[in-house]
Amino acid sequence: MVTAAQPLSPASDPARRLPAVRHLGPNWYACVMGTAIVGTAGAALPWQASGLRAVCTAVWALSLALLAILLVARSLHWRHHRDQARAQLLDPTAAPFYGCLSMALLAVGGGALTVGRDWLGTPAAVALDAVLFTVGTVVGLAAAVAVPYLMAVRHRTAPEQASPVWLLPLVAPMVSAAVGPLLVPHLPAGQPRETLLLACVALFGVSLLATLVTLPLIFGRLLTGGPLPLALTPSLFLVLGPLGQSTTAVGKFADVAPGVVPAPYAGGFEVLAVLYGVPVMGFALLWLCLAVAHVVRARREGMGFSMTWWSFTFPVGTCVTGAEALARHTGLAVYDGLSVVLYAVLVTAWAVAAAHTARGLVSGALLAGPRPAPGAPRSATARTR
Repeated sequence: MVTAAQPLSPASDPARRLPAVRHLGPNWYACVMGTAIVGTAGAALPWQASGLRAVCTAVWALSLALLAILLVARSLHWRHHRDQARAQLLDPTAAPFYGCLSMALLAVGGGALTVGRDWLGTPAAVALDAVLFTVGTVVGLAAAVAVPYLMAVRHRTAPEQASPVWLLPLVAPMVSAAVGPLLVPHLPAGQPRETLLLACVALFGVSLLATLVTLPLIFGRLLTGGPLPLALTPSLFLVLGPLGQSTTAVGKFADVAPGVVPAPYAGGFEVLAVLYGVPVMGFALLWLCLAVAHVVRARREGMGFSMTWWSFTFPVGTCVTGAEALARHTGLAVYDGLSVVLYAVLVTAWAVAAAHTARGLVSGALLAGPRPAPGAPRSATARTR
């Protein structure tokens, strides 16, 4: 027998329980990543203005606070809106953003040792980084396996749907490779240090090879399928992530290798930092110019703000740290200048994205669900018994 539809109580209707977090997706962790990289990249610039390190530390502290808030909010999302959380996992446009959780944990953890130790003290900074590095690496490896698996067996994607967003779960292990060496000097000498360093090299290989087989799909789609949709155009900057982060990683390997691995290998890391980093940074600059051209075109055609604008922050920040690494290992002033110019771009992009995000949060627009199409029928609820 069918009875008239009865309104669901707030306790039984998932959409009415904490509606503010119902549409809070994993892409929000990009705010944490973009904020953390502003602090860590600024602290390593070759020319330090008075008070810059204190400002960078404050920005890192903001990223730590944002991470804590988002971890709580996303936990509430999973608790009260599991239907939406599962839908995001099964959505090929949303699932790759689960890599952002790993990178947010790693970015904040690396910042703890880079600048956070000024306020926390070295022992507390090491402990915080160790926890965030461990959890972030485990989550990143899980995402690097689970998301491509879901794309293969559950998602239905076509070659023309290839997107730079696909790189997000694959670049997470590269972030681990870049921040892991910071912990090496704090381990006991001998095998513990060498094990961590070589584990970071393995993570470097995991991410690099996965990126090398995925990037041609993205580049090919761009050349043969035309420009990306306007809202997705900023995601072209995501390609800079594995490029800049891998250059940063090989520089970090060379920084800590002496005394950790035998002399021939330590020298090899120094060579790798230059012979790998210089051409990859060159390609990163080429892609940066290409991405900027697409964004300018999209902006002229009416591209408005969306959360994809955070793609302008963390990937550019990895190019800043990559240029800083090249400056250390080549001694060339041109890389010092490049890091400063890119950092100015990073800070500008972060300020714009942060301002628009704050405005969207205050208005509620960024946390609102998708609007139904005009004239679409309203959903009805019926109870059978």
